[in-house]
Parts: sequence; structure tokens; C-alpha cells
Amino acid sequence: MNTSLKNVEFALITGASNGIGMELAGLMARRGHNLILVARRADKLQTVSKALAAEHGVTVHTLALDLSVPGAAQRVYDHCHGLGLSVNILVNNAGFGDYKPVADADAGVYREMLQVNVVTLTELTCLFVKDFKRQGHGRIANIGSTSAYQPCPGMASYGASKGYVMQFTEALHVELQGSGVTATVINPGMTATGFVDRAQMGNSALAIAGMANAKDVAQAAYDALMRGEMNRVVGWVNKLWAQSTMLAGSRHLLVWVSKWRLR
Repeated sequence: MNTSLKNVEFALITGASNGIGMELAGLMARRGHNLILVARRADKLQTVSKALAAEHGVTVHTLALDLSVPGAAQRVYDHCHGLGLSVNILVNNAGFGDYKPVADADAGVYREMLQVNVVTLTELTCLFVKDFKRQGHGRIANIGSTSAYQPCPGMASYGASKGYVMQFTEALHVELQGSGVTATVINPGMTATGFVDRAQMGNSALAIAGMANAKDVAQAAYDALMRGEMNRVVGWVNKLWAQSTMLAGSRHLLVWVSKWRLR
């Protein structure tokens, strides 16, 4: 263990090389948080980490790792402990989608998606929350989506994965009450990141209609995380949509409207 890092705490952010994760990293660095940034591409991570360390004077560690590989969460956890890095904030931001009917989908893509969006997120949470409870403080933020509020024809697996993230995090939030540890799920709508290109949904109604700014979503996520909120839906239109799904009298109607929004 590196004794020079004793009592120094870090925020760990996955998917930190672009989009919401990168904006959160910048926001947290400006507020004096030391960082551990995890993403697939080592070159982008190095560029981001050097810039943040130079501009804000914080310590930034990086780990280039594909979180769709089984066992990735344990590798992240072991990496942090091996270097003696004390983590007090965990942001599970990494995730991706696939925009096509299930009948046209690649089962391998679905497997990787669920590994990142669900399995790795769950494993990282389980590993670090134990440390957080032992130390009596810590914050967890899991980045979900407004897709969690209804079935998503055309993005069935992605929407289902975010439904899991929301319910998992809300249940954890309740379990942690009184422990000094909080769990928050952040549910943004479509956001200007690399998500649209990777999901191949550039011609969908949601993508064409406009997307939220990743910097604004990151700010909302940080505020909700630091306040220890259970669930933050980002954007007033998205809040209205999320509320309306709970009032829908028919599941068939809800699925039909969801299909129309994603066309």
C-alpha cells in the first residue's frame, strides 16, 4: 500500500473518457475531488487525466479496461486496493445501447451490453459498498435513463437494463439509510454523447428532436449525488414523461406511445 495516499480519498468514474463521464470528471476535479477514471481507450483517458491534473491540481489515476469482459469489476476493485487508493465515491456511468428489433439483434452485442449496463455495475456496487459501510461514509451514483420507465420497442434490452439499474439503486438507497452511505440513480433522457452513434439510432425521433447537453446532465448528476437523493430525472420534460408513465391506465397504451417516441 502506498502510505503517501493514506487518508486521501478518490472518486471512481467509469466510462470517463467522453460524454457524461468526462464532464463529471471535470466537474469533480474543479471541486477538488481526486479521481480514478476507467474507460476502454487508454489514449483518451491519458489525455483527459493529464488535462485535469494540470488544470485543477488533483491526483488522477487511470485504468484502461473493457467493462464488458466478465471479471472486470473485480479487476477495478483489486487495482484500487493494490495501489492503496481509498474510494469514497463510485459513479457507474459506463453503458451503451443497441437500436434495432430483438429479431434483428446480435446476441453477442446484447451479452456485452448487459455485462456493462447490469452485471459490472452491480458487481462494482457490491464490492465498494462494503468498504463504504465499514468506513461509515460514501456515495454511489448509477447512471440510468428515462428508458427505465417504460418498455422500449426497438431498444428492448437497453430499456430493460436501465429498469434494472433504477430498481436496484432505489432498493439499495433504502437499505443504506442510517449508514452514512447513499445510493442515487440518475435518469437523463437522450444526451449528446457517443451513445447515439454506438446504438445506431441517428434517424430516430428522439435523436432528431434534440438532445440534452452532457455538461448539464453531469451537473444535475453531481448535485443529486452530493445531496444523497434516491432518484433524479434530469430535465422538466423528462420528469413529466416519467410521471405520466406511472399514471398510464393501460400497458398497451404505454408501449404504443413508447414505440412512437423511439421511431
